[in-house]
Amino acid sequence: MSMSDSDTSLLGSEYKNFRQISRDSESILYRCAYFLRPFLVTGVVLADAMVWVVVSSLQIFLSGGLLYEMLRSAKTGDSKSSWKVLIMDKITVKIMSYACKMADITEEGVSLVEDIHKRRQPLPSMDAIYFIQPTKENNYRIGDLKEGRLMPLWHAVVVFVALIILHTSPCSKWADASDPLRHTCILLSDCLEAYASRGHWKMSGGLKPCIVIFLSDMSGKSPLYRKAFVFFSSPVSRELVAEIKKDGSVLPRIGALREMNLEYFAIDSQGFITDNERAVEDIFGDEESSRRGDACLNVMGSRIATVFASLREFPYVRYRAAKSLDPNTMITFRDLIPTKLAASVWNNLMKYKANLPNFPQLETCELLILDRSIDQIAPIIHEWTYDAMCHDLLNMDGNKYIHEVPSKTGGRPEKKEVLLEDHDPIWLELRHAHIADASERLHEKMTNFVSKNKAAQIHGSRSGGELSTRDLQKMVQALPQYSEQIEKLSLHVDIAGKINKIIRESGLKDVGQLEQDLVFGDAGTKDIINFLRTKEDVSREYKLRLLMIYAAVYPEKFDDDKISKLMEVSAKFEFSFQQSRGCDMCLNSLLAKLPPDDATAVYNMRLLESSSDPKKSSLAPFSLKFDVHKKKHAARKDRAGEEVTWQLSRFYPVIEELVEKLSKGELPRNDFPCMNEPSPTIHGSSHAVTARSDSMPTPHSKRSRRTATWARPRNSDDGYSSDSILRHASSDFRKMGQRIFVFIAGGATRSELRACHKLSAKLQREIVLGSSSLDDPPQFITKLKLLNANELSLDDLEI
Repeated sequence: MSMSDSDTSLLGSEYKNFRQISRDSESILYRCAYFLRPFLVTGVVLADAMVWVVVSSLQIFLSGGLLYEMLRSAKTGDSKSSWKVLIMDKITVKIMSYACKMADITEEGVSLVEDIHKRRQPLPSMDAIYFIQPTKENNYRIGDLKEGRLMPLWHAVVVFVALIILHTSPCSKWADASDPLRHTCILLSDCLEAYASRGHWKMSGGLKPCIVIFLSDMSGKSPLYRKAFVFFSSPVSRELVAEIKKDGSVLPRIGALREMNLEYFAIDSQGFITDNERAVEDIFGDEESSRRGDACLNVMGSRIATVFASLREFPYVRYRAAKSLDPNTMITFRDLIPTKLAASVWNNLMKYKANLPNFPQLETCELLILDRSIDQIAPIIHEWTYDAMCHDLLNMDGNKYIHEVPSKTGGRPEKKEVLLEDHDPIWLELRHAHIADASERLHEKMTNFVSKNKAAQIHGSRSGGELSTRDLQKMVQALPQYSEQIEKLSLHVDIAGKINKIIRESGLKDVGQLEQDLVFGDAGTKDIINFLRTKEDVSREYKLRLLMIYAAVYPEKFDDDKISKLMEVSAKFEFSFQQSRGCDMCLNSLLAKLPPDDATAVYNMRLLESSSDPKKSSLAPFSLKFDVHKKKHAARKDRAGEEVTWQLSRFYPVIEELVEKLSKGELPRNDFPCMNEPSPTIHGSSHAVTARSDSMPTPHSKRSRRTATWARPRNSDDGYSSDSILRHASSDFRKMGQRIFVFIAGGATRSELRACHKLSAKLQREIVLGSSSLDDPPQFITKLKLLNANELSLDDLEI
């Protein structure tokens, strides 16, 4: 493989996410993806290892579309070069990295991956594959100056000149690809990006239009490449096609010009994101920036529509309506987030219906559009499954985990990066299991391995009994035939050990118990006060998350936007415990000793509420008085008919109830209207699926519930454990009903993704979760801290 001399873009930060592990065994599935589409929807069971191997429709279509419809289609008789260059932008490179490994791309004849926005070496003897967004305009915007910081005058002059050059440069008309003006444009725009990244202003969109750069690459007498195969991630406008056709030197050099309709990111077998990482800030932030919110929702809607275009699904589009308003309440942008997003998705779907070949003309599935305000607790509360604990407690970089392995030379331990993904059978088995169950299963696996392997038994007897993680790692060298099996086992034993150590040393069990008691109404203000007073060694993050859950359960404590000033006052006057007894939030702020940015996160929980609640009045006076004996709230109710066998697994996300009601046809139409009213057949199919599911025998636990510990009986079937998923996955999925898609604007959680897996087996319908991003609690809290908060003056307070 060759590498560009001018810019090793494959090693750049945008390309680090390419997964390097070979996946030869899956390539046959990609080739068969189109023909097996109705059947490859959930998974198959390997009985010998009891591993659920996911064969995901989302991941298969994304990978298959990119590898075979795009890369392989460039292998035509017209193409004379055996190796090609793949050129992508910052969005499409992420799409590719989520779907494919570098080995997959290489197998399809790609020897070099380049960033379209960076300087590239001319390769006139090679063909190029462009996978880019169909944008021509510069969506470059300077605005939203941070904290009143003004740009220095000389900076403003530089930016002004740079923008003039960028917007007036006739890049597409320059014949020489190494033209200095073109590179000056790129250099200036890169400088602007760097300047923005240091916080002088916020910038959205891309600086350099992909279409213009493509035309510049392929026009004139000396194009960068011999022939270009151009694939757009979403629909391209007629105006852009006409502009491409206008250049007589470019048109003969185009080998293909196609719309892939792949502008989403498959994060899981039943999950995708649209990569709108700043959606919380854009749509829940300052009401004055609704233009930013509209732009964000339009991009989101376009990307959601590409999911249905690629799967050839046409949904009934339902959305959460704004709450009923009284005459004194004004509707806000936040109230209309699902409504606006549903309209955007619908408009894009109508274009696909009219223009895309083989797109269904009748509805084939259901889509429910929500926003983050539907459940403020799920992104913050501690989720006790193995997957969630890994990402919450271990500071992982995406799915990348770094652990130490013994050195082959006998020196200091070496650090090794591993990816916790679907290629790991142990990860697939344990990811949705409670951490205690996962630990027990790993112990059993290690015990079974030792009992069946004489060499391991000898090693265990020498070390004094039970094998440690380091013993397992050393056995990799002694037993090369079992190296892969032992490596994976030792990896997960190491991970589970670290998680359990953090839980013990940080007192997380007590924090988790109080969190769930707050949510289910078994604890209230007095319990928070007592906990923060007696548990002074609890970490700052755990205190913050407790207070944020408290803010979500007791929203009336946050009337009139004055809570931020209350926290400021409590810190300024340093109230004692007795002095602050009359104000619960002052007391909590004082006891928790939260810094200002943490207080802002608690305060900004209010921005996730719908401001159209008629029970709230902006004219009501703010009171610092409260009654600790007041009746406790409950944000959740224990679900009837479900046995909870984990002490810390009572919590469930709101979407679990909503999806079940949607499947049964019981979701209220006043609260969740439909863009296209369904015919009776959709209800018939839903009820038929429900009836078939109800007719199945109900699994039950063979052991009694143990309430004093969170060690669940092994044979319990609560839908959360790996055993439960495996048993349900072995059924005939060809009889599954229509798909249900749920999209949450503002970020989804791992508990919600787990709920979709659980409900797919329970309802016998594939439940697909989509969102603007997948956020772990630390990420979500950081986003809340960046939301705008109105500052109050001391005169606003009645103390």
